[in-house]
Amino acid sequence: MVLFFTSTSVNPPATIYMGRDKVENEDLIKYAWPEDVWFHVDKLSSAHVYIRMPPSIPSWDQIPDALVTDCAQLVKANSIEGNKKDNITVIYTPADNLKKTGDMAVGQVSFHRNDKVKRVHIATRENAIVNRLNKTKLEKEVDHEQEKTDRLKAEGAKRRAAAAKQRQAELELAKSREAEKAARSYDSLFANEFEVDPETSKKSAKELEEDFM
Repeated sequence: MVLFFTSTSVNPPATIYMGRDKVENEDLIKYAWPEDVWFHVDKLSSAHVYIRMPPSIPSWDQIPDALVTDCAQLVKANSIEGNKKDNITVIYTPADNLKKTGDMAVGQVSFHRNDKVKRVHIATRENAIVNRLNKTKLEKEVDHEQEKTDRLKAEGAKRRAAAAKQRQAELELAKSREAEKAARSYDSLFANEFEVDPETSKKSAKELEEDFM
């Protein structure tokens, strides 16, 4: 079972989720979306908490402070030891930076790149934040494999639609350029057709004058 929370500290609201136990945490490590962001109490056992990044937030290192605080408070509240302590550190990183090897214990992770791990200091538990988030808590059974399949299909459809739109734009541009080229050729053709040679013009005028003498 996965626990879902809604943070209204940002607009539009953001979805936060976490595993109920260490076994569920293993699935979340495996199936978290690349754009999700993982939170954990540093150097202490705690829940694995994730933000499902909304499109309104451009990148993981630009998460608003209020949303970081919500996640950090939720992590602290779901750490047996961390919940009892003040002045703890919570770490967070993109989900695709999590590294899992076969010799690690259940729920244990490391990182591909340590420079992509950020830290936030939490002085004390803020019950107002924890209570607000707990009021939104929903527990759901998640078919991670099916969710992954559906997501990949949606992403594939989005890429195909974007490619088709790009091809259409390129086709329209090519047609526009051909039309401009044809128009220039048409204008040039008629400009040459009506162009009068100065000598011919003088000769014609003289001949006209002689005709009337």
